[in-house]
Amino acid sequence: MELEDRMFKVYAKGDEKIQLKIIPGHFVTSQSHISHYLEMTTMKTRCAEAARIAKLLSSRYETSTPVDSIICMDGLEVIGAFLAEELAKAGVLSMNAHKTIYIVTPEFNANGQMIFRDNIQHMVRNRNVVILMGSITTGATLRQCMESVLYYGGVIQGVSAIFSAVTKVAGLDINSVFYKQDVPNYESYPAEQCPMCKKKEKIDAIVNGYGYSKL
Repeated sequence: MELEDRMFKVYAKGDEKIQLKIIPGHFVTSQSHISHYLEMTTMKTRCAEAARIAKLLSSRYETSTPVDSIICMDGLEVIGAFLAEELAKAGVLSMNAHKTIYIVTPEFNANGQMIFRDNIQHMVRNRNVVILMGSITTGATLRQCMESVLYYGGVIQGVSAIFSAVTKVAGLDINSVFYKQDVPNYESYPAEQCPMCKKKEKIDAIVNGYGYSKL
């Protein structure tokens, strides 16, 4: 059976028009083995879906929380732009001189370190930052992102995601559209403890925040 033939959907609490497509199987990320792949392509690329996700995420921020920059991981710049617009409409203040919110995408160097180029650093340094991610499985990538933002002088005000398997990372609550309990039987394992590997179940695909590559 093709991966796409296994697909099913779950619907967001608060807006049932937001649909998360899910494929069960045996998948490998850079930090773990997971039991389900979460297909988010249309969420990231269709304006209507991106706007709905941004509106749902923005409703969970207090208007007293200042936001100057949104750090977009996993190709979420479209959602990030809509989120900035929703926060501004809700009265969330930006403390930077332009009274607007920057949409920032970091780079990863050859060593896998997250960096901000010199021309981008002023959008992080001394800015109130929200980190926006597609999915958070173990929290390892998020911790790396948080460390980088702090290194460049940013102040982390919140973390948002489309899906998160955890509710907190480094003491910060995760503001997510979907959580682990919304995906039936979702599990994540360290590679050496993966029960699917122990049963010699084949790996279906390697996945990351941008999609999957079948094996």
